[in-house]
Amino acid sequence: MTGRMTSRTATLTGFAAILLWSFLATLTVATGAVPPFQLAAMTFALGALTGPLGWTAAWLLRRERRPLPRVPALAWAVGVGGLFGYHALYFLALRLSPPAEAGLINYLWPLLIVLFSALLPGERLAWHHLAGVVLGLAGTVLLFAGRGASGAVWDFLPGFAAAFVAAFVWATYSVSSRLLAGVPTEAVAGFCLATALLAALFHLVFEIPAWPATAPQWLAVLALGLGPVGLAFYAWDIGMKRGDIRVLGAASYAAPLISTLLLVLFGYAEASRALALSAALIAAGGVLAAKDMLMRRG
Repeated sequence: MTGRMTSRTATLTGFAAILLWSFLATLTVATGAVPPFQLAAMTFALGALTGPLGWTAAWLLRRERRPLPRVPALAWAVGVGGLFGYHALYFLALRLSPPAEAGLINYLWPLLIVLFSALLPGERLAWHHLAGVVLGLAGTVLLFAGRGASGAVWDFLPGFAAAFVAAFVWATYSVSSRLLAGVPTEAVAGFCLATALLAALFHLVFEIPAWPATAPQWLAVLALGLGPVGLAFYAWDIGMKRGDIRVLGAASYAAPLISTLLLVLFGYAEASRALALSAALIAAGGVLAAKDMLMRRG
């Protein structure tokens, strides 16, 4: 599917995933009081259907219909471990620690992606990649600091640890995708389905069911499953396998910023000077990290 795609196009496809993830918080709030694992099971089930619907139509239009290659066990371990492991740990962090602080620790994953990319064959880090990530991290720290902090650090240490491990899991999953470039992006549908089944099992064990109460809440679940928990994972897989991992890692700091802007737009948060300064820092970091790509385009 992505064999003829250029690195620039794949990187832009990865940007689409970051943009979709920016809607995650707003849509999650709009779903009402659905428990986390139940919501994950519902949305990942929808996400498992998102890619194949488009690919089936494309396959039917092809003159030469080739069967999809088999997905090795290692790819299943990385895919399901990354998708389910990350979300399970992140949900646990939100339950055991304040959301703002947990979110800040979790957003170490863009930095880890940029650092881990140096371990890949043919990749190297330049000063502007690291500088861009540092600016993005600074903007994210300022963004979360503006929301205020609460409680003693030691009281929430288990939640903070879960948030850090979640960041490590997502960065490892993302960078490992480059090493599994031969695995088709269509395999993400299977990863999503397995994640939905595991989330449903955790829901039955640990949660009490609660369904959306209104039509807008059901629509929010649908949008969440089609976008941030659907198409975003397919786009991210393409970006990680074919695009510039360092640029995508630095650009990922735009997700919490755009997410906060959307929360302000829809009345779930208030605008502030810290938000404006965070926007400037994150934007500058993204441009700096993408300097090579922008210059090549020029």
